[in-house]
Amino acid sequence: MKSYLAFTVFFLSFFQSFAQTSYSSISKAWSKNSVNTVIFRKNSLVTYGEYQFAAYYDDDRSVVLAKRKIGNRQWDYRKTQYFGNAQDAHNTINIMVDGEGYLHVAWDHHNNKLHYAISNAPLSLDLGAAVSMTGQDEEYVTYPEFYKMPSGDLTFLYRNGESGSGDLVLKRYDLQQKSWETLQKNLIDGENERNAYWQAVVDDKGVIHLSWVWRETWDVSTNHDMCYARSKDGGKTWENSTGKAYQLPINQESAEVIYEIPQNSGLINQTSMTVDGKGNPIVATYFKDSHTGIQQYQVIYDEGGSWHSSVISNRNEAFDLGGGGTKKIPISRPQILYGNYDGVPFAMLIYRDQANDNKASVYINPEFPKGEWFSVDLWNKSLGDWEPTYDTELWRNCQMLSLFVQNVEQIDGEGLSQQEPTMVYVLDYKPYKELTNRK
Repeated sequence: MKSYLAFTVFFLSFFQSFAQTSYSSISKAWSKNSVNTVIFRKNSLVTYGEYQFAAYYDDDRSVVLAKRKIGNRQWDYRKTQYFGNAQDAHNTINIMVDGEGYLHVAWDHHNNKLHYAISNAPLSLDLGAAVSMTGQDEEYVTYPEFYKMPSGDLTFLYRNGESGSGDLVLKRYDLQQKSWETLQKNLIDGENERNAYWQAVVDDKGVIHLSWVWRETWDVSTNHDMCYARSKDGGKTWENSTGKAYQLPINQESAEVIYEIPQNSGLINQTSMTVDGKGNPIVATYFKDSHTGIQQYQVIYDEGGSWHSSVISNRNEAFDLGGGGTKKIPISRPQILYGNYDGVPFAMLIYRDQANDNKASVYINPEFPKGEWFSVDLWNKSLGDWEPTYDTELWRNCQMLSLFVQNVEQIDGEGLSQQEPTMVYVLDYKPYKELTNRK
């Protein structure tokens, strides 16, 4: 396999000639709810070497895998031997490629047994038999997420237990040993009274950054506070943002609250986070602005050891956020990215807003955290109840945004629409023009 440097040169050379925004189509897929597009899919797309992979449920709820060579708009896709309960929008498909090119797939989870398989060969779409990881704490899995470490090892996070009383489990895949181990059986403890809804990122140094809100019950209106922890040794030990070690498991009393947000604030859970060029964490979310009572996109960030929050949207319509199940919400949860273009450090927040015809859009700040945010529509298509998920590895390697895009319809509280299958697209975007014009 070619070196990382060779691939980086290839990517940058290719993308210099790539259109500002372009798209490719794969095939039609299940769209009766948002299971293919909820934001807690980590990842729906992933790049390894010269190839990009995608995963989704088709209309008969088969797990479908797809692959293309970067630069080719034609995708090779196939049904696997596996199915999922796509009627429940929690039961997502999540993929990652390890350091040797093997595809890891986890699918169909909402308080049920782990479903997990690995490709039969590097870069292959053919999956082997479903297997366990460690065989422990794998009976009540929800929200599985893979993260790739700089070594090529994988980290796997998931909730063990139910909404309002779940614990956060962390497992690590050793590339050399080809085996999993449990590093944290209960990293964040809900104490049978609450649970943490988290978002995470692994930076280029291998530091795992974790932020979360607490939820007191199954009702989303009981979300409150934003908390933070990090691990500098791959998940074994954890500390807060000042370097103070946590006694594990972390609980409500010991958690570092980086921004106080009370219950009934319209605070959403399971959003996104990233780090800036110095490794400082940035968290994106939305909750009610204290001045207007309207939900606004906000970023919470660490600058010089001090935490700040900044409102970046100017929405005019409030909405109620309460109840259980997958919600039908007029705005998507946000994805936050950070990059540097020709010496300009910029942040980019990806979102969808019903007030803007549900288009895939971005807010860009070309001098984050000091600059002003401006909005750009990426595509003119209305995407229904879509939420953004993107190829984290492609962004990491060359700051190219590659989005999984599909028009879906979510009925509030786990209902099903009658929408026919819709096309899955991959939308590629580079913000160079917007940044160059504002230098």
